[in-house]
Amino acid sequence: MFEHLDKLQALEDRYIDLEAKISDPSVISDQAQWQKYTKAHAKLTDVVETYRAYQKLQKTYDDDQALLEMGESDEELAAMAEMEMKELAPQLEDYEKRLTILLLPKDPNDEKNIIMEIRAGAGGDEAALFAGDLFRMYTRYAEIKGWKVEIMSESPSDSGGYKEIICLISGDRVYSHLKFEAGTHRVQRVPATETQGRIHTSAATVAVMPEAEEVDVEIRPEDLRIDIYRASGAGGQHVNKTESAVRITHIPTGTVVTCQDERSQHKNKARAMKVLASRILAAERERQNNELSADRKAQVGSGDRSERIRTYNFPQGRCTDHRINLTLYSLDRIMEGEVEPLFEALATAAQTEALKAEAEA
Repeated sequence: MFEHLDKLQALEDRYIDLEAKISDPSVISDQAQWQKYTKAHAKLTDVVETYRAYQKLQKTYDDDQALLEMGESDEELAAMAEMEMKELAPQLEDYEKRLTILLLPKDPNDEKNIIMEIRAGAGGDEAALFAGDLFRMYTRYAEIKGWKVEIMSESPSDSGGYKEIICLISGDRVYSHLKFEAGTHRVQRVPATETQGRIHTSAATVAVMPEAEEVDVEIRPEDLRIDIYRASGAGGQHVNKTESAVRITHIPTGTVVTCQDERSQHKNKARAMKVLASRILAAERERQNNELSADRKAQVGSGDRSERIRTYNFPQGRCTDHRINLTLYSLDRIMEGEVEPLFEALATAAQTEALKAEAEA
């Protein structure tokens, strides 16, 4: 007997109750309440539909078993029932594994948009070019997923890459797909400027933060120092002649955010505040995680920016994720945004760790 049946039945009962609510005219007239129930209903759809499919298979299996236990005189019918049970057994086991994963506690941030920060690390111009390549890879992936990418702040390098670029990626469950990308990404290749054909190693860091909402973090105006200055571009050229660039310092944490991409001071301030809130939320979340498990890190990684997570080796055409010891020889496609196999492997590894932790609890 599958151990989670009571929990699954309770979820199905809740699902049916929500279906009734979102069809109720009195609820429909209250859009805020209707949206709340609709969202809750959508979150349960996957687990309930999987549970219902499991129930159908289980009923067929039970009917076959009852037929055999009654001592069916028709040998052909009994043989068919026995054969069907053998076919259904592995299917039921697969469904039970899927349902167990669906019942695992969800990361509350999985539904959120993200703010991604990519910074060139060691390696000079080549590191900046690689930072640009990573941004292009994530942008292509976002296009495939139908997400929107909005540049919040950028600091281009003279070589054509980025010293730093910060963007907002919005869409369906963005954080759940990209949360494992935080860390140090290393590249091995021959730079365009290398005349001897030697392979250089460079790096870029990626930070992935769930977009903070007003309810997630409280920022008091008196805790902020806001400086306005004239924006400047690469080579010292002025982006515009008005003081539109904004630097916001959160005094209690020392967090500093600058934004100068827009000509409007108000737009720059709004963007800087969005990044600031997400950084503060991410820092608080990291502090809480450290308190909960100071001496234990999941196999898939902590999201620490100093952690080397992946190597992109261009001469060999391979991409290796060091956290799960996975190597894919499809680097050209990966750099074009075809990263789903990599992300799925990381998600599976995280689920395996979560199941192991639950079993040990």
